[in-house]
Amino acid sequence: MNDELFQSARQWANHDPDTATSTRLLASLEAAEKGDEAALAEVKAAMSGPLEFGTAGLRGEIGPGESRMNLAVVIRATAGLAAYLKTQTDRAPRVVVGCDARYGSVDFARAAARVLSAAGCHALALPVKNPTPLTSFAVRALDADAGIMVTASHNPAKDNGYKVYLGGTVVSDAGQGAQIVPPHDARIAEAIAACPPADEVPQDTLNIEDVDPRDDYVAAATALARGSAEEKAALKITLTAMHGVGGALTKRVLTEAGFTQVDLVAQQAEPDPDFPTVSFPNPEEPGALDLAMEEAQRNASDLIIAVDPDADRCALAIPDPNAEKGWRQLSGDEIGSLLGEYIAQSAPAGSVFANSIVSSRLLERIASEHGLGYQHTLTGFKWIARTPGIRFGYEEAIGFCPDPDQARDKDGISTSVVASSLFAGLKAKGSSGQEELDRMARAYGCYLTMPLTFRVDNLGLITEGMDRLRSNPPKELAGSPVTEVTDLSKGWDGLPGTNAIMVLTEANDRVIARPSGTEPKLKCYCEVVVPVAVEDPVEVARRTAADRLDAIKADLRGVLGL
Repeated sequence: MNDELFQSARQWANHDPDTATSTRLLASLEAAEKGDEAALAEVKAAMSGPLEFGTAGLRGEIGPGESRMNLAVVIRATAGLAAYLKTQTDRAPRVVVGCDARYGSVDFARAAARVLSAAGCHALALPVKNPTPLTSFAVRALDADAGIMVTASHNPAKDNGYKVYLGGTVVSDAGQGAQIVPPHDARIAEAIAACPPADEVPQDTLNIEDVDPRDDYVAAATALARGSAEEKAALKITLTAMHGVGGALTKRVLTEAGFTQVDLVAQQAEPDPDFPTVSFPNPEEPGALDLAMEEAQRNASDLIIAVDPDADRCALAIPDPNAEKGWRQLSGDEIGSLLGEYIAQSAPAGSVFANSIVSSRLLERIASEHGLGYQHTLTGFKWIARTPGIRFGYEEAIGFCPDPDQARDKDGISTSVVASSLFAGLKAKGSSGQEELDRMARAYGCYLTMPLTFRVDNLGLITEGMDRLRSNPPKELAGSPVTEVTDLSKGWDGLPGTNAIMVLTEANDRVIARPSGTEPKLKCYCEVVVPVAVEDPVEVARRTAADRLDAIKADLRGVLGL
């Protein structure tokens, strides 16, 4: 009954131009044909269907077969992309190609450039092993019709990915230079499916041009800095690159912007695809900033900045004498609100702020108080970045877009400049990040967010949980009556449908439940809003909010049955 599987695997291996992955798949196949169950499982995992275009492109485990990230998959994906681009523009498509330092990234990027060249496209090859923001910047700066970035961002070491941007003459609206969205993703996938086997896809170097826009990117990022030279020079920053490709460029940008006291954590400064000092290369994960906190404590730093391995996301931590390590990592919503308040103070009239529906509602309040526009979007920067008139956008997963005119994607390096300007100004006034959060809580109310995540082995449990929430939603959360239950799959407030459910209570608490688009998780995004009484310390409101969040999470566990 595995005959068809074995035939498909053998055919794929025979057409795989990479000897290493071809040999590995054939070895597993031969063992499986002899009855080896582990080998059979490996073949099934490798050949469980083509790796699908999802969040902005492809992402998956490195390995042989159509279901993994490998040279053959990248070649066919690029051939399909080139074919699609040629139907969308009258000129030879201009395509930027960049990559990080993960296993396979350089080989994948160079193969992509050769495929583009042979297909009649103009391949603009960036210097290898550089951050994602350089690629997203280059798409707009070089008038490219598309951009390819080979990266798995903050995924585990075993993964790699292939992110696609569209711009130039292909996309002319506010989404120019942003990640792909429907219907482009489906049409590219159709073009890939129509491509020949990887070893039959032509490749050459005739139309490859080496480009290096790093100086232009640095100039654009440094231009975001604010404050006097003295203020900027007084701020002591500890920076970590999480073993990714953002360390050197981020430090260069900060230094040239005037932040001269930048200490780059040496153990994590150089690119290393094994990410040896962290269990998971995501700055949000517990323990990911331990080395940075130790160094910051030794140096009496004012601020910790962490960029993820491809430097498109940015985490911040601030001194906290009550914390175990002397530092507290800020949540994505706290950072987004701080940056939003800071940018709003100088934003020109007509500016629009945007964040995803699962992010804090505080940004909308900030925009309103400053007379600015606001737009909520579906989850993902491919939606945030294409908001018309956008001046600043963010998502709770530590992704921030502080300069959409230059790069329509999250950008951890540019974010580091804006954040450093904010904290340098606070320090000059004798204030701090925590004191600014307290001031904002008094001005707007205490907005506190907290995720509740259910990881499952059986994806059917996620469907069952969502069905239970739809058919039998809670009557109250944390003792407050539920006033509204909205099935977002039917669309809401001008947004397209998405598989999520929003619950609002009389106390103005909110929960949005949705399956993860990239992992076997059901995610619940919880937010409470507590007014801060004039006579009370802000911490009283925060404790009240935290207690309400705990009660909401307990109620949700009961409703979802997970």
